[in-house]
Amino acid sequence: MRKLAVARGLKLNEYGVFKGEKRIAGRTEEEVFRQVGLPYIEPELREDHGEIEAAAHGTLPKLIAIEDVRGDLHVHTKASDGRDSINEMAEAARQRGYAYLAITDHTKHVTIAHGLTAKRLTKQIEQIEAYNQRTRSLRVLKAAEVDILEDGSLDLPDSVLGQLDLTVCAIHYKFDLPVDKQTERIIRAMDHPRFNILAHPTGRLIGEREAYQVDMERLMQAALERGCYLELNAQPERLDLTEIHCRLAKEIGLKVAVSTDAHTAASLGYMRFGIGQARRGWLEPNDVLNTRSWRDLKVLLKRP
Repeated sequence: MRKLAVARGLKLNEYGVFKGEKRIAGRTEEEVFRQVGLPYIEPELREDHGEIEAAAHGTLPKLIAIEDVRGDLHVHTKASDGRDSINEMAEAARQRGYAYLAITDHTKHVTIAHGLTAKRLTKQIEQIEAYNQRTRSLRVLKAAEVDILEDGSLDLPDSVLGQLDLTVCAIHYKFDLPVDKQTERIIRAMDHPRFNILAHPTGRLIGEREAYQVDMERLMQAALERGCYLELNAQPERLDLTEIHCRLAKEIGLKVAVSTDAHTAASLGYMRFGIGQARRGWLEPNDVLNTRSWRDLKVLLKRP
């Protein structure tokens, strides 16, 4: 921006924009941008990743806002490792103005999280259907966080997966596979017609666990070809996808689900962290799955 100011015969510093000794802008950020000939650039974009050029050419993204979110596609209840019931999670989602909420408890392989067997998930499906019969203001979606096994198979039989509205699928063990094997493992899972969304795609826990090795560009292309999607996990210790991967997804046309992975009703508030990450990744409302109505989302989730 200093170069733009100099080209106009101006000086730009931390105190504002000056013409000679006179300050002509600096009370607001909008005023500063206007004086150097640029539209306002949102703070999340100010990373020297091409935003100045985009602003100059009128191609800045119209970033997603939290008000655009219509629902959450990854939450847990006390049936696995969450703390609250379906009803409590649904009420918290309804108070946030959501149209839908996907209950995605862990499946049986994640024993430490009391993962659901096929029998227990079938019972939960019945509970969700009963809830939806009673309540019209919010639709609870039948879903699960399905474990991706080492050979790329999914942790539940097709007879149960076929009853779900959607799946979020995840790796919870064998993080140390070589990059090619880990990538192929996930792509084999994506080949399953009931696979919808890859949860926390690199498995990182900030300050605790490094991301597992995976070819993200190859993974995104495979998802795009198969009609699958990737999650931006809004947990503060995850924020997985990174903003760089969000930008890559946008560039190739792969939509992202921004989800909280909430384990309590209060944790639905983590959505703001996910939206912040999405904005750093230049994502617009159309780039995000859960900005849509359930009717439109259902179409996108239907595998080709």
